[in-house]
Amino acid sequence: GSLVTLSCLSHRVICQVIGNADPADSAQVNGTSDNFWITRLESSYGFYIGLGLAVFSSFLIGSSIILKKKGLLRLVEKGGTRAGDGGHGYLKDWLWWAGLLT
Repeated sequence: GSLVTLSCLSHRVICQVIGNADPADSAQVNGTSDNFWITRLESSYGFYIGLGLAVFSSFLIGSSIILKKKGLLRLVEKGGTRAGDGGHGYLKDWLWWAGLLT
């Protein structure tokens, strides 16, 4: 068979043209049979996976803000200097750190 080179910006592929080939065997010849389940999963559930990741990330971002704010309010209740006034007492608060690491 003949060899055909296909190039794009990120990949270079060499394809072999074979006459009288069975289409069922072509997936195994070109090496895509190992990644077939990934392609099928992405085409079937890609939207739901993306939606789930978006909701989960917004939950994490929101909880992070709430935890940091509660840590700053707890510092003010104890009588510490506010961060806007030059205080750094919030750095000793575990709740603020939990919000930062979330």
